[in-house]
Amino acid sequence: MEFQIVRRASLEVLRAEANDERGVVVDERLRHGEDPWEFMQEIPTVDELVMWLLRRDWITDHGGVELDEAGEQQLLRAISAAYPPLEAAARPYLK
Repeated sequence: MEFQIVRRASLEVLRAEANDERGVVVDERLRHGEDPWEFMQEIPTVDELVMWLLRRDWITDHGGVELDEAGEQQLLRAISAAYPPLEAAARPYLK
């Protein structure tokens, strides 16, 4: 399977979208009375969100294919290659 990532937007635009998504998650948790000191470490960073959104987009574009562990690793490496600044976000998930 080919893991080519089509750059649909600049990293800056993707980060802005991810930051908006992250803000919504934080806002919802605050509205439910959660303490930000307890949940902020659980929420992905902006770059992690970008990485997971690109992963979701690739899977959606390929008919919802389910990847095995090797496929997940290859996809995350392909995302890192297409967007080198995301390498640090992908590193903890790579073996």
